[in-house]
Amino acid sequence: MPIFTGAGTAIVTPMHEDGSINYAAFEDLINDQIRNGIDAIVTVGTSGEASTLTDEEHVEAIRFTVETVHGRVPVIAGTGSNDTVYAAALSRKAQKAGADGLLLVTPYYNKATQKGLIAHFSAIASSVDIPCLLYNVPSRCGVNLLPETVLALSQMQENIVGIKEASGNISQIAHLAALTGDDFAIYSGNDDQIVPVCSLGGKGVISVLSNVAPRVTHDMVAYCLEGCYEKARTIQLKAMPLIAELFSEVNPIPVKAALNFQGFRAGAPRLPLTELEEGHKASLKQAMIDFGCL
Repeated sequence: MPIFTGAGTAIVTPMHEDGSINYAAFEDLINDQIRNGIDAIVTVGTSGEASTLTDEEHVEAIRFTVETVHGRVPVIAGTGSNDTVYAAALSRKAQKAGADGLLLVTPYYNKATQKGLIAHFSAIASSVDIPCLLYNVPSRCGVNLLPETVLALSQMQENIVGIKEASGNISQIAHLAALTGDDFAIYSGNDDQIVPVCSLGGKGVISVLSNVAPRVTHDMVAYCLEGCYEKARTIQLKAMPLIAELFSEVNPIPVKAALNFQGFRAGAPRLPLTELEEGHKASLKQAMIDFGCL
């Protein structure tokens, strides 16, 4: 069984002006997501600025998300690292904090071989008793998790149950789907490929778009899962200009600006990320108006 089917939000971590986590804004955002039909909350991942949170903040943000969600939808915690021992320790802390599942990004900078990736993910998954999702994002990590490697991991570790696929390579995703079959959950990691990935048997998306448009993103995936691809395609194509603006600068710079436009007090990202350029703010705001989420 997949941890979830549908649209999971790769939720941002709201910040105060001094850079500390704004838990009141975080609570408001989580509750709004659930009110608007989102199917899972993915916390402290890339969008949640995990790379600049302290260890204490990382674990507390997971605990807070679990407490706020209170069982209404699954909570998946980002606990990946380029240090296997550290990632395993953080994963155990996330399990203790009540996470329903883990999102494990490929180790960045090290540029591990496929053999190294198998050893890395196996060590982390075997250290916990909750489901794990792999996260393939070569543009950030400098390494590509190949379909054959994913298959091997799913066969070796029964709690490796799916993958967030953000390679952007639809041929690779199709090959992965052919190898793994329906029992292994593939989630689109790119908002511009939700419908294509679902058409290959994907179970949904782990989304940036859904931070600002949760109901519509949920509906797009729901239509796919119901086989109503014409309706899903209509939403996907209409969303393309907004999706482009949400990635006009590196994530989560634009989505935090978009949430601020909506009044969610997301704040600014932590350095080395900076606030959205003024020119991009104008085009992002216009795209949000055109899509109907502002």
